[in-house]
Amino acid sequence: MKLYICSDIHGSFPDLKKFLDAHVKEIQSGVARLVLLGDVYNHGPRNPLPAGYAPMQVAEALNAISANIFAVKGNCDSEVDEMISNFKFCTSCSLEVGGHKLVFTHGHKINPDHPAQGLKAGDAVFYGHFHKPSHAEVEGVHYVCVGAIGICPADVKRSYAVVDDGKVSVLPLDGGEQILSFELK
Repeated sequence: MKLYICSDIHGSFPDLKKFLDAHVKEIQSGVARLVLLGDVYNHGPRNPLPAGYAPMQVAEALNAISANIFAVKGNCDSEVDEMISNFKFCTSCSLEVGGHKLVFTHGHKINPDHPAQGLKAGDAVFYGHFHKPSHAEVEGVHYVCVGAIGICPADVKRSYAVVDDGKVSVLPLDGGEQILSFELK
């Protein structure tokens, strides 16, 4: 199954719409799943309001495909966010894909500097929080920051990840060349 993984929407409806315009048919049909890595609606007290800040529109768009969403709670997500969502938020979740464990977390507690426990070489941890895509290996475990869909530093492209048949790619939201790519082995 193909996975689309994005993080840090922070209530930016135009950026979510760009992402969904490209992938919603696959997600709606169940050919792909959407994994949200937190900070879905709230812009957070340290962040400026993103362009097109419309958390209720974000909720409506995501609720329309809720059957195919896994969502992780980020540091800016609250109980109120769960109340407007037709999908559940978890602290972290995982899937087995091709013999590898894929862990999904926001990144403020688990990241390359604070590694997950109980993983083996070839497994992967996907996270957001830092808003800048990156890939690191710690004891053979892949740590992939998928970047952010909504709020990004000025010099960083908005991005998301795709896992398809063991291949991991981080792609820019606005199109163009992939930012990084590797095989799960």
